[in-house]
Amino acid sequence: MTLEQQSKVSNIAQLLTMPPDSSNQTVNGSKKALKYNRELSWKIASSLAISFRYAWAGLSYAFETQRNFRIHTVIGTLAIGLGVFLHLKPVEISVIGITIGIVLAMELLNTAIESLVDLTVGQSYHELAKIAKDCAAGAVLVSAMAAAIVAVALLLPPFWTVIQLAIAN
Repeated sequence: MTLEQQSKVSNIAQLLTMPPDSSNQTVNGSKKALKYNRELSWKIASSLAISFRYAWAGLSYAFETQRNFRIHTVIGTLAIGLGVFLHLKPVEISVIGITIGIVLAMELLNTAIESLVDLTVGQSYHELAKIAKDCAAGAVLVSAMAAAIVAVALLLPPFWTVIQLAIAN
């Protein structure tokens, strides 16, 4: 057994020996405690309501623990609010909403990938783990830049008109 395989086996052994209902579980020694009791999440959801509850738990986790998810949520809310204030057409507000949804979905996927990579490699460094995390973060960056382009294209012209009218009066 190689050193890397031994490390993975010891990480798995540590996870298996942790009590599932412990409220102060940590992932790879991080100081952020897992607050969610997910001991039954491996089972197939028996109803649509339970599926939605798991999805809501994921959103709640991302909002509470991921700074960038909160930032994207606030900026997205402001963009929709500005679109409504500027009386954009419903299709324009919809395009802004879709791009916001894509950015938030990418943030959720980034969080999931980072968590899986951390679970797999533990506290050891692996170049492939770095690549996976960097590529996931890059996907968020690409979607955020696309959303910024959409926001500038749809919000800036009417916003500029409002500013010009305010200055003229």
